[in-house]
Amino acid sequence: MRNSDSLLAGLAMTRRDLLGAFAGAAIASTVPFSAMAQAAAPASGTAQAIADHFSGVTTMQGEFVQFGPRGEQTGGKFFIQRPGKLRFNYDDPSPMRVIADGKNVAIGNMKLKTWDLYPLSKTPLSLLLAQRIDLSAGMVKGVKEESDLTTIALGNNTVFGNSTITMMFDPKTYDLRQWTITDNQGKDTSVMIFNVKTGVKFDDRVFRVPYESIPGTAASRD
Repeated sequence: MRNSDSLLAGLAMTRRDLLGAFAGAAIASTVPFSAMAQAAAPASGTAQAIADHFSGVTTMQGEFVQFGPRGEQTGGKFFIQRPGKLRFNYDDPSPMRVIADGKNVAIGNMKLKTWDLYPLSKTPLSLLLAQRIDLSAGMVKGVKEESDLTTIALGNNTVFGNSTITMMFDPKTYDLRQWTITDNQGKDTSVMIFNVKTGVKFDDRVFRVPYESIPGTAASRD
């Protein structure tokens, strides 16, 4: 595997911002984790209903706008297939691609023709792409229900350290609006999605990680 610093240079991120590379910032109304109620009890029935609805959306695609922790902004198209699969195609001039194939996450620089590989299970992105989001488990860090937004923060200290993923849903339609990943240094990167289509059928090649281009990853192809 190659050094992620060079691969993520086009996004002005360093290795410690890796988890944020899977997401971006979107809207000024982002609810900071510190402002949410700390979850010591299972989430409400409404929050679980929203999570169940989202879990039931097996495929979706659309456009995204991303803001990184330093205010850098990028956009592009995204593709999701539950469980575990995601692809981000960034608009020019960004050369970046992010592909999750259910097992690993690959971050590629199309200009340099280089890739870095990371286990999906070691990133909070795995919670977004899970088969089912269970809010009764110990993953819930906080839930905030408002008239125009339901915010659910998830994490697992033993797996992700202090990193969390915060998902924001429309409480009326249960649609996902945005997610934010907060890394171990407290830096936020968020993604706002729009023009979303669900129930889309994808070719298997959409989520194909080019293992043949990543040295030493032959065992990860299976």
